[in-house]
Amino acid sequence: MNVPTPPRLLDLARTSLLRDEDSVISALEFLPMELFPSLFVEAFQRRHIETLKAMVQAWPFVRLPLGALIDLPHVGPLQAVLEALDILLAQKVPSRRCKLRVLDLRDTDHKFWSMWSGANNRGGTSSGRAPVTEPSSITKQHLAPLRVFTELSLKKRTLNNFLTYLLQWVEQRKASIHLCCKKLKIFSMSMENIVKVLSLVQLDCIQEVQVNCTWHLSTLATFAPFLGRMSNLQRLVLFPIHVSAFRKHEQDHIVQITSQFLRLGHLRDLHLDSPSFLEGCLDQMLRCLKTTLHNLSITKCRLTESDLIHLSQCPNICQLKSLEMIGVTMTDFSPELLQVLLEKVSATIQELYLDQCGIMDSQFEAILPSLSRCSQLSSFSLCGNLLSMAVMEKMLRHTAGLSCLSQEWYPAPQESYSPQGVPLEGRLAHLRTQLLEILRDLGQPRIIRIFLSPCPHNGDANWRRALDEEEGPTNIHAKPRKKWPLLPEAFEGLSGDGGSPVGRAGPVPAYVLHEGEAQTEARVTGADALLALCSPLGPRTPAPGQRGGRGGGPALAPAEPLLPQQPPLPPEPAPHAHRLLANSMADQLE
Repeated sequence: MNVPTPPRLLDLARTSLLRDEDSVISALEFLPMELFPSLFVEAFQRRHIETLKAMVQAWPFVRLPLGALIDLPHVGPLQAVLEALDILLAQKVPSRRCKLRVLDLRDTDHKFWSMWSGANNRGGTSSGRAPVTEPSSITKQHLAPLRVFTELSLKKRTLNNFLTYLLQWVEQRKASIHLCCKKLKIFSMSMENIVKVLSLVQLDCIQEVQVNCTWHLSTLATFAPFLGRMSNLQRLVLFPIHVSAFRKHEQDHIVQITSQFLRLGHLRDLHLDSPSFLEGCLDQMLRCLKTTLHNLSITKCRLTESDLIHLSQCPNICQLKSLEMIGVTMTDFSPELLQVLLEKVSATIQELYLDQCGIMDSQFEAILPSLSRCSQLSSFSLCGNLLSMAVMEKMLRHTAGLSCLSQEWYPAPQESYSPQGVPLEGRLAHLRTQLLEILRDLGQPRIIRIFLSPCPHNGDANWRRALDEEEGPTNIHAKPRKKWPLLPEAFEGLSGDGGSPVGRAGPVPAYVLHEGEAQTEARVTGADALLALCSPLGPRTPAPGQRGGRGGGPALAPAEPLLPQQPPLPPEPAPHAHRLLANSMADQLE
């Protein structure tokens, strides 16, 4: 017979106090600090406004992580907290009990409340005091401005009620309140409102900025002075910037923008999507960089040979961990340019994405020696480029010694297509066999993914990252089938991990070649191939903040079966799958 656990004294005391609001308010000066968090949560949830006000004025911790408790449709408790802060700020002689200096409105630090409520540690709470309490003189605390942390995600044209109320409250108390945020995300908001918000924020607190909407260059130039004041900025993401056809009138804007990088002394990650304004003047921005970058992404734009020369000579990229130049056409560039660039970053580079760059055989052969020296390389993608089977074999052999390389995405060889650019199944099957023989000859377990043109992300790495990092092999199967750009009947019976989820959910035809033990239900040993054929029809609309467009590709020309019937291999797609794909496109696409 199970004996119910008796209530703790802490729970009994909290329940007793909340029965009489007057008694709890009068007892706050003598209340053990261990009771404050759990009592505050109860008062907050029950909307005991007067109790909340009194508790804020006697709060015995430096931080009050209120964001974890806020229910935005009900801002009454938040207003009570702000009113209590007004009383605190007006006090000439501060309360000896109150240590509150930081109000955190971000949805973080749930651990604080569970820790003090005893949910995770019924034996005591003393170990959790250090992160939230700081010994300092009451006078010094009272003189320092109160810091208010919040999340700034500007998603609408106008400010919501919560942000409007908070900004008005801060604006009236500028001298005693510092409004801080670590991450600023802009999705859709007028520059007038953006300026209004930023004028109230401590810009040196911002560490990350994401502009997830298309701006005119003049709009970015208006935003630039605020950017320059973000002296602790570490990550900057800018999405497409529209440039006027009259470039002469835009030069002043370009100078205004690039000169701000001189003031960003902590910048490490720089992501520029479709920065057409940098064509022919990338050096202006590079000269203004003050820090060594860890991650650089310049995608879907035109650059000149001069731009690439300046990039390869820039001292600020010598420690790059990730380089992404997706959709930057290099077809007419000298082969040596890529070689010099890759040599510059070979000691530290971990991720290299050169999709949809129009790279030809001669250019890729030139970088093979440098590529083989990238000892830290773990992810490498060349999708959407025109490479022959001979060059792909050289590439596989040159990269065989890269022990960290675990994620590889390559285009189907040129020989896979007819003169009209139609992928042919018979040739694909033959080339698949050749690639497997190369992998067997190299004698090391290895997975490579071969994509038909166009690149699966159509000039972007988001689909790949969503599958391999965010979605994972488990979550991808939880997505509604209507969101999968594939025909489920074509994969009936296909199972397993490894490359299978990528194959089954990918937006274009993909081969997953697995040298080593195939991770399917029928486990095999030795060299084998895991092939998954995905719908060539399905676009994937990127999520807000993501880049990328339609991920469709050409339909396969019918030919002999793609895979020989071998027992260890996963089941062959249904022979009528391609016809069904064409007939069912409307049902499969969002």
